[in-house]
Amino acid sequence: MTERRKTRHLALGVAALALASALPVATAATAAAQDFEFTLEAGVACDFALHVEGTGDNRIMREFTDEDGNVVRILSAGKGFDLTFTNLSTSETVELPSNGSVMRTTINADGTSTVENTGHNVLILFPTDVPAGPSTTLYVGRLVYTVDTGGVFTLQSTSGPTTDICALLT
Repeated sequence: MTERRKTRHLALGVAALALASALPVATAATAAAQDFEFTLEAGVACDFALHVEGTGDNRIMREFTDEDGNVVRILSAGKGFDLTFTNLSTSETVELPSNGSVMRTTINADGTSTVENTGHNVLILFPTDVPAGPSTTLYVGRLVYTVDTGGVFTLQSTSGPTTDICALLT
């Protein structure tokens, strides 16, 4: 997975695209409470260059492993990050307070991941994703997507209201 894809996952509160287990053996850990910021060039997340900042992470993460110690499922829940999105062409900003979300990631046997998010979640889709971005959308409700071994996100289903962050910034 490219560094940019890893950054996208962290920024969305879907950190740890990764690995957790279906066995009752669970390890509890507080998600890394590190503020972040990054910029995505025009045409990647929106039609303009988008700067994203996240502060005040407040999530708990549990990893579930199989009998061999491989992480096969991850559960992450909490308030998440306060997010600020900035259109670098106009300096227009949108601020989203952390409102809470739950992320359930299942690591599939073929190395892909299936992610189910509920609550308030932002998903950034790149031009290489399905459906093709650029798009940056706030979902309030339920969001399911898969991530292949190359880091391509495929949106499977959504329910609840959505807000187009790019449109708010133009």
